[in-house]
Amino acid sequence: MTSADRLKSAYLVARDALLAERVPEGHWVGELSTSALSTATAIMALHLVNPFEHRARIDAGIKWLADHQNADGGWGDTVKSFSNISTTMLCRAAFKLIGEKDHDETVRKVEDYITAKAGVLPARRAAAIRARYGKDHTFSVPILMTCAIARMVKWEEVPRLPFEAAYLPQSWYRFAKMPVVSYALPALIAIGQCIHHHRRNNNPIRDITRWFVRGRTLKILRRIQPTTGGYLEATPLTSFVVMALSAMRRHRSRAENEVIAEGVRFIVNSMRPDGSWPIDTNLATWVTTLGVNALAAANDLDSLDTKDKILAWLLKQQYKERHPYTGADPGGWAWTDLAGGVPDCDDTPSAWIAVNFLTLRDSHQQSKEAEQDAARDQANAAVLWMLSLQNKDGGFPTFCKGWGTLPFDRSGSDLTAHALRAIHRFLPPGLPFLDKHGEGAIFNGLEYLTHEQRADGSWLPLWFGNQHAPDDINPVYGTARVLAAYRDLNMKDSPECRRGVEYLLSVQNADGGWGGAKDCPSSVEETALTARLWIEESRGSLKPWNQGSSATRRPSGSTSRSCGTSRSCTR
Repeated sequence: MTSADRLKSAYLVARDALLAERVPEGHWVGELSTSALSTATAIMALHLVNPFEHRARIDAGIKWLADHQNADGGWGDTVKSFSNISTTMLCRAAFKLIGEKDHDETVRKVEDYITAKAGVLPARRAAAIRARYGKDHTFSVPILMTCAIARMVKWEEVPRLPFEAAYLPQSWYRFAKMPVVSYALPALIAIGQCIHHHRRNNNPIRDITRWFVRGRTLKILRRIQPTTGGYLEATPLTSFVVMALSAMRRHRSRAENEVIAEGVRFIVNSMRPDGSWPIDTNLATWVTTLGVNALAAANDLDSLDTKDKILAWLLKQQYKERHPYTGADPGGWAWTDLAGGVPDCDDTPSAWIAVNFLTLRDSHQQSKEAEQDAARDQANAAVLWMLSLQNKDGGFPTFCKGWGTLPFDRSGSDLTAHALRAIHRFLPPGLPFLDKHGEGAIFNGLEYLTHEQRADGSWLPLWFGNQHAPDDINPVYGTARVLAAYRDLNMKDSPECRRGVEYLLSVQNADGGWGGAKDCPSSVEETALTARLWIEESRGSLKPWNQGSSATRRPSGSTSRSCGTSRSCTR
């Protein structure tokens, strides 16, 4: 049994380490993993734009890839990830496009890996990529386009993307049955045009339509490009756009040239000293709200001597206008403070909860009541934002309401649980409209969670995976996030909650920790999330502002069904 003194000592060490990671402005920034996928796409984009100007960067990147090839000949998404066919095909394309000289052994090993996974014929390799992602073209088409540019597969193997759909009003997107997810609009435009350029069809009406909207969609692509130059602040997406536009040998429009130039600026600025590129620039908002909420859960916000700075910084990050990229209403938060972020339904609940923790009054803060009330009033738009995002199935999606046909656009159990916790715990009192719609949102959200609970009692998260689990799922993470909502909503005795607890207990490892699923190696994150449920329950949860309202419960007699599994990715 671990002693209380040892636990307290460990906590203080961890807390002090966390506080020491803040930047001078008082908040946290964080750093994302170096990525073979990002590095491969970045150097190919630079090569297609100007191999002479970017020679040193390209050589450093290709050397980094060779130095970080896995023992089996492939590459994973990060230096600690298992090899997968998608990233490996992109790395193979990089060596093919840029040059294989001095890398004979690297090329031999990667060819052996791809042959073992997908065969030796280009058509079979292309089929393996398409099979990995099914009807969702968000990832498969950019990968296959890159392979076609490198002459590894024929253009006929690359599915078309209807870039002309981007000319439709944003409000129509959810009815257009887009083959890519909402955050991949730049890929739809640029890659769709690239495929059309290299793979014409015999439909004159469609050709005329695409000729008519080509320049107009390029202007849209330029208009939604962030001031940093990076779409979503992501090297892969930005590199795919630059590659697609650069691979079309034709007279370019002003918008096209500006997109390429700004994308290259972002790619160059994102390069790390060792010759690699990260997956994304930073997760400043996400890690800051995690830090604040963790200290609040430990009743230790007083140790945070930059509370006022963080509050002001968080409020500054809230979107005050409709987002030009996804058309999202004002009121949400993105994962980053940089221009390429997009408001989403994981960072918004987390930021909303953090803002309310930072504005809770105590005996030392009476002089700031007016300032704190103003901050809360500003943040109240987040409640409206979350309520407006809820789908018809009762769940909450990541970015856009109604884009539920593809895996990463549908509702997610972890996102739904997070939104319900925020709406329930900090729903402003005295606002009948919000009270009424908040109660309805919670009721429908709980119905969704009931339907999404799997037969073994677990829930799957939408975005967070675990490479040690089958199909990269992470039911431990998802279940822990959902159970936190049942705890906060005073529904610990519900059948769903009990089944979820039983699942977590059943997959605990012999070393006392938890991994992503049964028999997965224990990790700090999954163990901390799960253990926190019992720790907070033993201390008693923080009381919500509207604690006097009646608890919202789902009606008895609801049935459960197993939810489908999508391929998760690590955030």
